[in-house]
Amino acid sequence: MKIDTPELAGEAPVALKDPHATLEPGAPGGEAPFDQPSEDQSAEPEPAAEPEPGSGDALSDEELERAVFALVFASPEPLSASRLARLLDGPRLARVNAALAAISERLSGAGLPLELREIAGSWRFLTVSEMDAVVAQLVKARKAERLSPAGLETLSVVAYRQPVTKAEIESIRGVQCGAMLRNLVDRGLARVTGRADVPGHPLQYGTTKEFLDRFGLGGLGDLPRDGELLKE
Repeated sequence: MKIDTPELAGEAPVALKDPHATLEPGAPGGEAPFDQPSEDQSAEPEPAAEPEPGSGDALSDEELERAVFALVFASPEPLSASRLARLLDGPRLARVNAALAAISERLSGAGLPLELREIAGSWRFLTVSEMDAVVAQLVKARKAERLSPAGLETLSVVAYRQPVTKAEIESIRGVQCGAMLRNLVDRGLARVTGRADVPGHPLQYGTTKEFLDRFGLGGLGDLPRDGELLKE
């Protein structure tokens, strides 16, 4: 499988391999007129009405909380309350926010090392700060592990197409890659670079300095020019 990289065409192909697998030591790494608005025109616009609730609004409070919990837990990226409402076929936004608050409060009162936190308008589960040292050991161990072929393929798409969304990666690979993408972020090889200017504003991903160091690259300009995937 190759990744189409037309801007790199014409250069000699260079094989790039994971140095933790088979890479040899020492590899190089004036303004237009306008009408004065009338009194009615200058009035503040009416706020947009909330969409009519769908079948999801028939869920009981307990069912809604369980569904919200499951979606946030399973999602590889944070979810906003409005997106949760859409995924659940239209429970009222106020009910979704109430469910999120209830889950957060329940976790806090249970003494679990897990919390539901809102960051930049979206929600995700995080370990509590008291567990940072413990979690760091896992992160360190995972970084030392070799990447699977699927991981290398996903990382290749991120490297050549960045900034790229999860949907774009899945379109190229033909399979779901949420868990693999989260794994690459956890290892420090990929990172969130922003949000795409498209409906829904999905997260965009790119590579990190640690990615460059791992593969012996001085910069993205040192990627193989033929668009070949990273290989074991």
